Amino acid sequence: MKRMRISLLAMLMLMVLSGCDYRILERIGFTYAASYDTAPEDQVEITISVPRAEPTIKVKREIHSAVGRSSKDARVKFSNETDLLLVNGQIRVLLYSDTLARKDLSNEINSILRDTSISPLVKITLVSGNAKALLIKDYKQHLSTDKYINRLLEKESTNHRIPKTTLYEFERDYYDDGIDPVAPILKEVGNDVSVDGIGLFQDYKYVAKIPNKDSLIFSILRGNFKKGDMSLDLGSNKEKGSHEFIMFSSVLSTRKVHVDHKADGTTHVTIDANCKGSVHEYIGNKKLSNDAQRHEVESKVSEILSARANRLAKQLQQHRVDSLGVGVYVRNSMSYEAWKKLNWREEYPKVEIECKLHFKAKDYGRIR
Repeated sequence: MKRMRISLLAMLMLMVLSGCDYRILERIGFTYAASYDTAPEDQVEITISVPRAEPTIKVKREIHSAVGRSSKDARVKFSNETDLLLVNGQIRVLLYSDTLARKDLSNEINSILRDTSISPLVKITLVSGNAKALLIKDYKQHLSTDKYINRLLEKESTNHRIPKTTLYEFERDYYDDGIDPVAPILKEVGNDVSVDGIGLFQDYKYVAKIPNKDSLIFSILRGNFKKGDMSLDLGSNKEKGSHEFIMFSSVLSTRKVHVDHKADGTTHVTIDANCKGSVHEYIGNKKLSNDAQRHEVESKVSEILSARANRLAKQLQQHRVDSLGVGVYVRNSMSYEAWKKLNWREEYPKVEIECKLHFKAKDYGRIR
């Protein structure tokens, strides 16, 4: 009886194991990055980068490209070109050309969202020019282009030069009626890839760009952060024949937003931000060790930052993109019924936005 039970158990295990789906690691192609470009007849050219880990193969990665109506259509074509079983579970970066993004990214984003194997933490970025050309090029100073791009985006978002934009954050801002999505922009510069600014979206459509020089100011206006660096030209003093320049890093910024609904029906929003930074370099005729003169420099920096912030806020209003999330605070200052009656896209350009940035030097080096 005991032998019969053992035999039946063995047969049952064989029946179960025969139905298992074995996936040998060396035969799986983990897509690491994908790019999207425009193609004729409203199609999309999709390119994927698949790393190869086999020591017997000299190729570091496989590149596959196809034109189709959707990513699923292109995936069928990819499968016919490789001996690997292609999967999307390890994809890290999605690159969209600025030309495609100016049309609309709704189909591409929604296709990614429907794929449950893709993590919501996958990074989204725009590319100035052709996204495929940037992805397939091998840069001599970097072992793998796809990993190079991924690490570049991580480093730049950590230093607050660009906003951290994952699929989750993009969709969160898309569905929030008080803020618009943003995404970093990359471009090829010689033998390197460089950040080219921040892309501003209306829903899924790319409409405007913030240049690199204003990226830190954008971060200050958008929220609190603990890292960042900036250099500022403080202008020249014709009487003394001198020119002032300052560079500060390790910036700590805290932001407060105040909303005031005036009696005449206008809405006034004040963005008040306090910034502290370590002065790494100062060129000018002031002595930072002197409290009075240091306060003069801090006041001039605050004045310049505030002027640039107000100019940036006006530009956002001209393009009708609320990338700073002003609508979130206006919504919180109103009743639900009043907010739903308000067409925020039309009302936003009429709002009076005032930016006040206050800079303070935490330290100014060892030399006194």
